[in-house]
Amino acid sequence: MKERISITLDEDTIRKLNALIKSKKFRNRSHAVEIAIEELIKEERNDQKK
Repeated sequence: MKERISITLDEDTIRKLNALIKSKKFRNRSHAVEIAIEELIKEERNDQKK
């Protein structure tokens, strides 16, 4: 189940995010943020294993 959240980003970050969506790397902003968070969690887990 997914839960709706709200975030605030600076204009430059939003421009970059929108460019990624236009390039078809992500379906929408939510998809991009979800993937970014998943990658961060993976990195954190890998760092803890070291």
